[in-house]
Amino acid sequence: MKRPLRTLLMGAMFAGGLPAAPSLAQTYPAKPIRFVVPFAPGGGTDIIGRIVAQQLNEVLRQPVVVDNRAGAGSALGAEIVARSPPDGYTLLFGNISLAFNQALYTNLGYDTVRDFAPVTLTSVQPNIVVIFAGLAAQTVAEFAAIARANPGRLSYGSAGIGSGTHLSAELLAQSLNISLLHVPYRGTGPALTDLMGGQVQMMVSTFAPALPHVRAGRMRALGVTSAKRSAAAPDIPTLIEAGVPGYDYNTWYGLLLPARTPSAIVALLHAAALAALAREDAQRKLEAQGVETTTNTPAEFQAFLKAETRKWIEVVRGAGIPSQ
Repeated sequence: MKRPLRTLLMGAMFAGGLPAAPSLAQTYPAKPIRFVVPFAPGGGTDIIGRIVAQQLNEVLRQPVVVDNRAGAGSALGAEIVARSPPDGYTLLFGNISLAFNQALYTNLGYDTVRDFAPVTLTSVQPNIVVIFAGLAAQTVAEFAAIARANPGRLSYGSAGIGSGTHLSAELLAQSLNISLLHVPYRGTGPALTDLMGGQVQMMVSTFAPALPHVRAGRMRALGVTSAKRSAAAPDIPTLIEAGVPGYDYNTWYGLLLPARTPSAIVALLHAAALAALAREDAQRKLEAQGVETTTNTPAEFQAFLKAETRKWIEVVRGAGIPSQ
């Protein structure tokens, strides 16, 4: 039997060892919540963010208003939230770019770890490593052998410098100790088109645009980037299974508040987010976008964010990518 939201929220406060604050549970939220999506309307993060916002709206019984603030690879929207009053009424729908940006930009207007109060991860999206179908490689090991025999001559496409498709491929190259040539494009679509034509030989892509071409034989899949196989393609092994120890890359999404937001409000929104993401409608809509629902505690999300930031700083330095 489903419990009322107020019961869930109060339970979250006491379970977390927070001081009793019945008045907060009674009054928050008392007005609309600004839900900042730091990307343009219509993109993948915006679509997923709007699903989450709609579900929060249903659970909180207050308008959750999406505010698209695109720019600087999500840094513009993130800075807006970091500088907002810590009162629980400005929420960031962030993604893995939060960790990327700390590595890529020297003059961010915020610190990814210090200036946010993480609430919870909401979802993850596995990626897939695909290669040109005409390349004489059937496995990751064979691809790596060709690359080692031709250092710097095999190329990979990306959606642009500093994008997930760029940095995840650099992580793979570093994990395999191979040298590849980066060819940035203006988006995933053009890069995949050139991959099918053989102008580039490899790419790390999200499932939706790549998997139909894999099934049609226009490109070959070498592995899934997540630690476990994807329900979207259970026949494709993970890179770990394919011989790349420790490789684990997902595009992740999560909710964050400005730092110094009262812990009781963080707990309330955490409980609301878990209730929202557990709804059947939320599960169905997110699965349709190829993402998997996943949640954690605010403390776990904070530790995860610290680890991700360290990880991508090392990848960027190792690849020699200049700071912006």
